[in-house]
Amino acid sequence: MKNVGVSRREGISIQRLINFVRSNRRFDEVGALACFIGFVRGYTAAKKKVKRLELEAYTERAERAFQAIADDVRNRPGVVEVLIHHIVGRLGAGDPILFVIVAGASRRDVFPALVETVDRVKREAAVWKKEVLASGKSYWVEYA
Repeated sequence: MKNVGVSRREGISIQRLINFVRSNRRFDEVGALACFIGFVRGYTAAKKKVKRLELEAYTERAERAFQAIADDVRNRPGVVEVLIHHIVGRLGAGDPILFVIVAGASRRDVFPALVETVDRVKREAAVWKKEVLASGKSYWVEYA
């Protein structure tokens, strides 16, 4: 496993990601770990029922962007490790999409780093999202 990745659902779990962080040789510096898990919502902002999302990525480009983000955030004082894993494919309501973990010295270090990492993934990643509604209508949406 690497600290960043784009993959299908199989093989990614929060416990596996936490175990990866715990294997970091600097883990003895960690006093806090913050985690973000993004899920497929069952409704749009306009309250329309979502049947599924179809997520696609330019894997190599997305992983390069994830690595650049992780490296940048990891270089902040008090941050020890940053993991970014994005799920692609057909996903239904309630399925996880995005896992971000930041480990560091304290909550004051990891919470702001977590928010920044998630925001940057949404802005900088080569990931596209097609929303398919229960009505059968579908459209591509901005990944934000």
